Amino acid sequence: MSTDGQGSSHWFDDEAGPVVRPYAMTRGRTTSAVQHRLDLIALVVAEPHAEDAETDPSLSPEHVDIVALCLVAPQSVAELAAGLDLPIGVVRVLVGDLVDTEFVHVNRPVPPAELPDESILRDVISGLRAL
Repeated sequence: MSTDGQGSSHWFDDEAGPVVRPYAMTRGRTTSAVQHRLDLIALVVAEPHAEDAETDPSLSPEHVDIVALCLVAPQSVAELAAGLDLPIGVVRVLVGDLVDTEFVHVNRPVPPAELPDESILRDVISGLRAL
């Protein structure tokens, strides 16, 4: 650890700015009520009234940033984490909060088990070509 002339130690560079721990952003929570629905490719879509998020005193700046990104276009959980430079776990908790307050909703991807079998699709295409 290096120290400056005044005896305080620095473990990050001066241009890093203020450091906020992830548990502070989530108020110590590691899960949310909708956590089970938030895989990496789940799409987060802003609700029509979400433009009011900036004026809601119960939302943190990170909540407002998520809503702002989703107002531009639906975002996956992974895209939100990358765009905001936040850990996935933090984004999942924050998105869960926004779902609870009805600023966003989540569209889950279709599970692979529910997708049609490739052979069935090939048979349909063959049948259409035969017409």
